[in-house]
Amino acid sequence: MQASVYPAYVLHSRAYRESSALLDILTPQGRFRAVLRGARGKAGTLARPFVPLDAEFRGRGELKNVARLEAAGIPNLLSGAALFSGLYLNELLIRLLPAEDPLPSLFEHYALTLQALAANPPLEPLLRAFEWRLLDELGYGFALDSDLAGQPIAANGLYRLQPDAGLEAVVQLQPGLFCGADLLAMAEADWSSPAVLAAAKRLMRQALAPHLGGRPLVSRELFMNLKEPVRD
Repeated sequence: MQASVYPAYVLHSRAYRESSALLDILTPQGRFRAVLRGARGKAGTLARPFVPLDAEFRGRGELKNVARLEAAGIPNLLSGAALFSGLYLNELLIRLLPAEDPLPSLFEHYALTLQALAANPPLEPLLRAFEWRLLDELGYGFALDSDLAGQPIAANGLYRLQPDAGLEAVVQLQPGLFCGADLLAMAEADWSSPAVLAAAKRLMRQALAPHLGGRPLVSRELFMNLKEPVRD
């Protein structure tokens, strides 16, 4: 069998049979699912999220075998909200990326996002930027500075999102609308306003929802539980 070696990150790992692990792995050549045999050994200690790796795969089917797994850099040590944010990104990639579809620029953006998360910056801009990049790479992106009719977004206008199409100007108030000024700020990556951050989060949820198949994101629920106060 022909072997291939890629830079890689483990997105998720779970026990498989007696001593193996089933891994979801992100590489520049796409997302792979592979079996790591002898997962209780040295390689198994590397099979965790956020560690830059060199991975060698064998096999031609959808389920590969991991022939080699070696550290290729310093692990991104995430904790608290940054950890849950990283798990959220991983879950998005597992749920949305087709298997073995090469997306090298998305892989690079993911690696840079992990490094940024490890530095404990404001999380919301990083998450919105990654969500937007993911949608765009998958062909689901849309303009933030012009509407479906090709007209520039007006700062005093109101818009609704038509998933997989773009923003549509509306004249009557209704739930779920977006202010033009907030959309223009997003287009310029201006995150100085809490209102813009809140609108961007709502916009990305609307844009991602059709592609998640109605199933809730586990990482999102865990993060919400983390933020809820403990009650006696």
